[in-house]
Amino acid sequence: MELKQLQYFMAICDELHFSRAAEKMGVSAPNVSQQIRRLEEELGVLLFDRLGKTIVLTDAGAILQEHGAAVFQHLQQASHAIADLKQMQGGSLSIGVLPGDADLMFNSLLLDFHQAYPTISLSLLETMKVTEQVCDRSIDVGVTIGPVTDERLTSIPLFHEEFSLAVSKNDPLASENFIPLNRLHDLKMVTFPPDHQCRKLIDRFCMDKGFDIQPHMVTTTLSSLLHMVQSGVGACVLPRLLLDNLHNTDIKVVHLRNPTPSQDICLIYRSDRYIGYAMRTFIKSLKAYIETAIRHSKSS
Repeated sequence: MELKQLQYFMAICDELHFSRAAEKMGVSAPNVSQQIRRLEEELGVLLFDRLGKTIVLTDAGAILQEHGAAVFQHLQQASHAIADLKQMQGGSLSIGVLPGDADLMFNSLLLDFHQAYPTISLSLLETMKVTEQVCDRSIDVGVTIGPVTDERLTSIPLFHEEFSLAVSKNDPLASENFIPLNRLHDLKMVTFPPDHQCRKLIDRFCMDKGFDIQPHMVTTTLSSLLHMVQSGVGACVLPRLLLDNLHNTDIKVVHLRNPTPSQDICLIYRSDRYIGYAMRTFIKSLKAYIETAIRHSKSS
């Protein structure tokens, strides 16, 4: 049974006349008659009794009319639900980020997004398996380190993230614009734990220069790191975009050179999934948020 055949059948039920039903559907009367004959042959029953120029529903026709009405009602409800979604009437999205990025990037974004789109539900998950969980559909989108080359995924570059040194305003280094990376070997450092993605990046760059960081203190939270830096306990390497947007006058940013630790950040989702209103809106908001943060960083 084809949907078009069911549409023709329902039109005849409304009109109880083949020619008027054909006119209503914008097709020829022979075409309608042919489709109804095929439908009756497929079902093995007559749907209409033809009494001269008058037609009436058979018992089988009455059953099909009832269920056909339900089919088109459900289709209309689906259409309305999708229209509501497009018009900000609802929607949900699950987002996977690497551990620590919820603090580093997303807290302010999520608040702003909720205020702008209160009917869209967001779920933020910190996970070391961002790519894997996007692939197995346990999360809708992921923000992770690029490049991501899995053919099942679409990757959208977000920004190139550079890291800088944060020190107390009273630290002797606060007057410096930049220092070489190997100076970190001699500094009292406060850091994330070794399994944190930011720490892994810094350790890798330092190892390439032939030394290891020996932290004075380790903590899992960004707020604790910033508090210890501000209090003069030690220095910390963090994303420059974050540091420039802190607007904390008690913390000074010193750029790192030769080399500058950096990585590419991208957003990923399955290439075969429908990009609904919630996802489109979130991606647009995330890009705008990052662009604003970069402008503030360059002007600071």
